[in-house]
Amino acid sequence: MKEEPAGGSAGPRGRGEGLLARLVLIREGEGPALVWSAGYFFCLLFSYYLLRPYRDEMGIRGDLDKLPWLWTGTTAAMLLAAPVFAWLVSRLPRRRFIPIVYHFFAANLAVFYVVFLMAPAKSHLNIGYAFYIWLSVFNLFAVSVFWGFMADMFTTEQGKRLFGAIGIGGTLGAICGSAVPAKLVKGVELGSYVVKFAPVHLLIGAVVFLELAVVCVWVLTHLFGLQREARAQTAGGPRSAKEPGRGVLTGLILISRSPYLLSMCLYMLLFTVTGTFLWFEQARIIKAHFADPEKRIAFLGMMDLLVNIIALFTQLFITGRLLMRLGVLAGLLLLPLITMGGFGLIWFWPVPAVLMAVQVGRRGLHYAVDRPTREVLYTVLGPEEKYKSKSFIDTFVYRGGDLLGAWTDLLLGKAGLAVAGIAIGLSVVWAGVGVALGGMQRKMAKGK
Repeated sequence: MKEEPAGGSAGPRGRGEGLLARLVLIREGEGPALVWSAGYFFCLLFSYYLLRPYRDEMGIRGDLDKLPWLWTGTTAAMLLAAPVFAWLVSRLPRRRFIPIVYHFFAANLAVFYVVFLMAPAKSHLNIGYAFYIWLSVFNLFAVSVFWGFMADMFTTEQGKRLFGAIGIGGTLGAICGSAVPAKLVKGVELGSYVVKFAPVHLLIGAVVFLELAVVCVWVLTHLFGLQREARAQTAGGPRSAKEPGRGVLTGLILISRSPYLLSMCLYMLLFTVTGTFLWFEQARIIKAHFADPEKRIAFLGMMDLLVNIIALFTQLFITGRLLMRLGVLAGLLLLPLITMGGFGLIWFWPVPAVLMAVQVGRRGLHYAVDRPTREVLYTVLGPEEKYKSKSFIDTFVYRGGDLLGAWTDLLLGKAGLAVAGIAIGLSVVWAGVGVALGGMQRKMAKGK
């Protein structure tokens, strides 16, 4: 951590930390922060993965030609939400604005739950489109806030060792969350009874785990001493240099002036455009092979489950050691190379089994390696970039890539061109950006 958290004084390593050290490259005093950070991510992703198959099935249920408009709506919602988020970050300390963000999203879920229960069935498709947009916005902001907090609390060296392990908490949450809809919507036999839940009831479980994430935030603010900083400032002490300052447009201005941040924007854009191409291939393949909505939800839930099992194995045994031995560059190059090969397979064999293999490989390695690697990139930056520029990249640039990919996919399809071939070419450019970005990060880390 940037500063040793409470309880991190020198001394013999506890039994719990000794067990952790066998799996993770952990050092003395880092155990409590690691465990609570992983627990925070567990609760966050559990809530999201409860709802992800429900959301994706709603997107597939309607006319696939309408999906670009749905993604346009998501981008428009992001444009409205981003300034509000930046304003909140500018005026409140982390210990306050992070819980506010999660309380707000939990309240939104409760409203959706009531609306789904009370509205007539014929209106559920339109409500489902609104929910699709909302959950897409929620996922980006909620996870961006989490990783911004992590990048602010841990150093570059700690990030390389621990971010993969912290990601394990999220992966376990995703595994547990995705296993629930995969099982309960089909029904689970308990003796002579069959327990089966309507997907809408999953929203209540998501609310509970969002509130548990807030509890983890509260514990971490104490571990990292943010409450002590707040009391010192109230008593007339200096403002902590770690807190983001005011200025809603600060993040965008910093990006425009930094080749490093601009490269991160381009890397994110290429990641999301190729990911959107793959999502549309997924929609076409699933709709062609599964007519029953419940079978689609079960297939998507099983895919999420396998993605996160792969991610868990990689995080446990590979991520930290890969980044420590081969550096950030190796982590940045992995996903572009996987994407090249994956689109080549789908080009020739567009069937569910190949789709699942490609999605499990790409998404599993994204969560296990690519995402922690990208978060390490922020550890060499200051608090303004970590909360404001990062938020812009993780939300607006991400959704801008989705929007660009959605409309490009539609236009390429109408022109009779192979989306897979374009995606392979973009992946080559993406790899080149990763090489440049890895070199810049290495120089900045040495200069810190």
